[in-house]
Amino acid sequence: MARVALDLLNETGLDGLTLRAIAKELDVKAPALYWHFKDKQALLDEMATEMVRGAAADLAGTPDADWGTSVTTAMRALRRMLLRYRDGAKVYSGTYFTDTSYAAPVEAQLRCLTEAGFTPGAAARALLTATSYTIGYVIEEQATGPRPGADGAGGEGYDLAARAERLKDYPLAAAAGEEMFRGYEDGFEAGLAAVVAGVGATLLRPGATSSGPGARPA
Repeated sequence: MARVALDLLNETGLDGLTLRAIAKELDVKAPALYWHFKDKQALLDEMATEMVRGAAADLAGTPDADWGTSVTTAMRALRRMLLRYRDGAKVYSGTYFTDTSYAAPVEAQLRCLTEAGFTPGAAARALLTATSYTIGYVIEEQATGPRPGADGAGGEGYDLAARAERLKDYPLAAAAGEEMFRGYEDGFEAGLAAVVAGVGATLLRPGATSSGPGARPA
């Protein structure tokens, strides 16, 4: 049922995804779905869990590599997973997983970080920081970027010319639009590199050396 809901999500978006619409897709009466989900939030929880089930191996990163490479690989996989679905990041954000599919990838990442010299607490904070950046970035990307299959202005993404006109008295803010709302792939990579560098600079345990993102202690 969660898989059907995810397929329907690509057609309707989050706002159009209702239990009634899912019931119609399944050719059942809407009340029948309440045997499985008490409300829409419970459905979203299961949808987020289904996303993770299909991407768990990729979300583990590359634990046999240095910590920065592993975290970077995992966050790229998380972004790809979220982008597979219209409003995927909004669905994923703030949900509660319904099983432990997420646990193995998280364990692998935390082990990689602690072995590199992070305390358990710092490793958890590092992973949460990178994850929060990725989810937040994709929420904005999906809200302002081109929508696959859309026509007209919605298909082209943010109208930067109109934005620049509105902000003509604020030239720096106007010019920033090109960096913020174009080239999402490059923008994500630049931001992720900054996050990983910051994590290494501020959270790596004193005494462990890090010459840059991804370095293990000497």
